[in-house]
Amino acid sequence: MAQEPEPRWLTESEQDAWRSYLRASRALEVSLDRDLQSHGVGLSEYELLSMLSEAPGGRLRMSTLADLVIQSRSRVTHTASRLEKRGWVTRESCLEDRRGVELVLTPAGRQEVVAMAHVHVESVRRHLVDVMPPAQFAALGEAMALVRAAQDVTSVAEPADLAPGS
Repeated sequence: MAQEPEPRWLTESEQDAWRSYLRASRALEVSLDRDLQSHGVGLSEYELLSMLSEAPGGRLRMSTLADLVIQSRSRVTHTASRLEKRGWVTRESCLEDRRGVELVLTPAGRQEVVAMAHVHVESVRRHLVDVMPPAQFAALGEAMALVRAAQDVTSVAEPADLAPGS
């Protein structure tokens, strides 16, 4: 049995940066979620409504929405059910092919997401944007774009990598 190669351990400074990222990203998500509770929603619900509000006609295929918010289709379905009960979204057959299901933002949902946006943007500013100089925030955006792009490449490559016999 072949021995696994030794991992490329993180240096002390890499480990410090990694742990700072983990703690900060989790704390940020908790803060953003907490601030949206004033509207009775969490960050994942707001994100879904926000994506719909920016889409043409306020409608997106459920599968597209799941990809945009980086959640499983099952989770998006559960979130959509909660939002549907509030009258903020409806599910309709896709306009293009009638096979898929689109989530559609209702006028009441649009009104709510506009009100929530004020709270959310202020929260993002207070907890992230305003805690660092503009150049550092821009660098953070560039760094996260690189990380995201690497994940896109990885996610495309994974199914083939997981094939039996590989």
